[in-house]
Amino acid sequence: MPVAEAVREGVIALAGEAADAILQVYAGEFAVERKDDASPVTAADMAAHHRILAGLADLTPDIPVLSEESAHAVPLALRRRWPRLWVVDPLDGTREFVKRNGEFTVNIALVEDGVAVFGVIQQPVTGAVWYGGAGCGAQRREGRTDRTLRVHRPAGAPLRVAASRSHRDARTEALMARIGQTEPVALGSSLKFCWLAEGRMDVYPRFGPTSEWDTAAGQAILEGAGGAVLDPRDRPFRYNQRDTLLNGDFIALGDPALPWREWLPSGS
Repeated sequence: MPVAEAVREGVIALAGEAADAILQVYAGEFAVERKDDASPVTAADMAAHHRILAGLADLTPDIPVLSEESAHAVPLALRRRWPRLWVVDPLDGTREFVKRNGEFTVNIALVEDGVAVFGVIQQPVTGAVWYGGAGCGAQRREGRTDRTLRVHRPAGAPLRVAASRSHRDARTEALMARIGQTEPVALGSSLKFCWLAEGRMDVYPRFGPTSEWDTAAGQAILEGAGGAVLDPRDRPFRYNQRDTLLNGDFIALGDPALPWREWLPSGS
């Protein structure tokens, strides 16, 4: 079911406020700290986190929030009792932020009974916003203009394959070799889902750990545009259903009819 217009516009505005907070840090010098898992965190992550939490508390006080920057403080027994929640990555692509290449985003997703039903992704540097879900389609907003998004279906040749700047590995290389002729596209953060939704790329394989806040908003938008995010057993990703918040391997597709099962490395 589509989210109410007031909620949709409120979340889009909130993502913009978080982006402004990020850009204030981005414009100057900033320190980079390391979390327990060795991933980087900056003052921009935390500024966006606090802005989003406060804004969602005002906008939808009855819906709890699971954010990357506070997930450790939410006991498993508590979050498993949440049939409806916001899943948030205040700054997706902190490594890209540190490199100052602009390829980082704000991710906010609404999850209901494990399904990412609505997502918003905002790219602070460009101001572009992508939003949508399987029940409401997908849009890209720049300024006051919205453009409906559809995946490139059927996919053409060569297939444009997202290859992460920070996480490309041997299994991704093996998959691309099985596809045959490809056009690799290096792009950071959840922008890969956005480009798939726009029809600018065809395939995004990911082998290795991601977290639920890395994919929930992107999955909602991609599904709204006609694509899919699937695990190696052909199941759509679901959220807040397991003890861990880490995702397994997945492949995101603009055209779900592609023969992706034939490309998976053995053991996937």
